[in-house]
Amino acid sequence: MNEFDPNSAADPDSGIFGLPYSYGDAKLVYLPVPWEATTSYGGGTSKGPAAILEASYQVDLFDLEVQKPYEAGLHMLPESKKIRTWNKTAKAAAQKVIKAGGRIGKNKILQKALAQVNELSAQVNEEVRRESLRVMKAGKILGLVGGDHASPFGAIQAMAEIEKDFGLLHLDAHSDTRDAYEGFEWSHASILRNVIDRIPEVKKLVQVGIRDFCEEEWDYIRNSKGRVETFFDLDCQKKKAAGVHWQTQAAEIVSRLPQKVWITFDVDGLDPRFCPHTGTPVPGGLDYAEAIILIGEVARSGRKIVGFDLNEVSPGKSGDWDANVGARLLYKLSAWTLASQKLCDLVKK
Repeated sequence: MNEFDPNSAADPDSGIFGLPYSYGDAKLVYLPVPWEATTSYGGGTSKGPAAILEASYQVDLFDLEVQKPYEAGLHMLPESKKIRTWNKTAKAAAQKVIKAGGRIGKNKILQKALAQVNELSAQVNEEVRRESLRVMKAGKILGLVGGDHASPFGAIQAMAEIEKDFGLLHLDAHSDTRDAYEGFEWSHASILRNVIDRIPEVKKLVQVGIRDFCEEEWDYIRNSKGRVETFFDLDCQKKKAAGVHWQTQAAEIVSRLPQKVWITFDVDGLDPRFCPHTGTPVPGGLDYAEAIILIGEVARSGRKIVGFDLNEVSPGKSGDWDANVGARLLYKLSAWTLASQKLCDLVKK
């Protein structure tokens, strides 16, 4: 770092964000998960981690809110060849089920395809859990980069082996609390249902930006006895129209979280002008700055961000805009996570 110049162009042989850190040097480690087997609309999110890495070289490291977060050390692990292979196989099998609308009945071919997807999904979860736990036990902060939103289940599972009482801040267009959507046990549309039902260490789920959900999910939220609290996008927009500033709303949202927080961020939680190629874009949503204000409020409140995941960035075919936004989100998530753990200071103004 003595020879590193944060103001210069990124060295082509450098790591993420143009940084020189190895795994051993880094305080925060990114785990890329190129997985999108159950994506039922748009595709390409398995290419998200690589696209974000490439776009990260264009991100300026100076930050107006957090002092030199890069000095804590940021490093991205290589993609798993196993997961990429499993993704190719599972995605091909899943397409058969998706084309049938999840209506399998007694069709042996579809039954076999569904079983294969569920089995490979479980293998991915276990691989991600093991690798996440290795990073965490080395005393490092984990930031998972998906892939579709099914990608982080194993990482949250690993965190539950470290922390026995924490909450999730979930930014998304979708509630993701469906029960085995289209028959896929580990669907991207079921990730938060699986977390709540299978990981008791997650004491509270606070959802923000939600604007596309089904009656089953509405009932699930209402019957959760407060364990799931959802700030629907329509309600937030109505408050803004009535003059309630977003900073005020952000403070209210964060007040519902416990002291330790994992942030799970599906990029379609943003207005789709920021992520037009994501798998299932939905009109409405958070402005980029609103998302950053909300994440910053978690740290400013004195809460500890124990880890995070960023998912559903798809580079598309017409440019790198989505990856550009994803890389900048990743840097801000990292900065506020490090600040919440007192590994870097806030900028004094």
